[in-house]
Amino acid sequence: MTADEVFEIFDATGALLGRAPRAEVHRLGYWHKAVNVLLFDSAGRLYLQRRAIGKDVWPDAWDVSVGEHLLPGESAIAGAVRGLAEELGIHGAPLTPVGSLTAARIEIPTLDIRDNELQQSFSGVYDGALAPNPDEVAAVRKIERAALIDEIRRNPDAFTPWLRERLLHIGWT
Repeated sequence: MTADEVFEIFDATGALLGRAPRAEVHRLGYWHKAVNVLLFDSAGRLYLQRRAIGKDVWPDAWDVSVGEHLLPGESAIAGAVRGLAEELGIHGAPLTPVGSLTAARIEIPTLDIRDNELQQSFSGVYDGALAPNPDEVAAVRKIERAALIDEIRRNPDAFTPWLRERLLHIGWT
């Protein structure tokens, strides 16, 4: 994703208002759609992605397996499938929606960012090879629930707020 990308913008109920550039969307706090993927291996360990150092929001922090903003006109499932391919090099992993569209807000005043997202989460199980995109992903690891909860308790700032929120959503905290 680049700052010149265009996102669809919405009101808080999900009604389409139009389109705006990514930088404007985040600076002015327009609602926009995003997806999160929580990918597990068959042993129940969660794949975490450490965001690339060059990311504008939460660089070098551990995050959900995949997080994507939706392209104009793109469905949530299409965005999740695209994200798996673009970020982790995964093709064909079956995904299941987790809950419904959720409104989530995070403000980062030091970066002049008001990130207001209408998020849809998905989960899936995958045991194949990964090919992380270094422009997006600095590292990937698998972690068990108890170990992740302990790490977040000891060092919450090492993890994105989106990951911490999604873990609450699936009852992992």
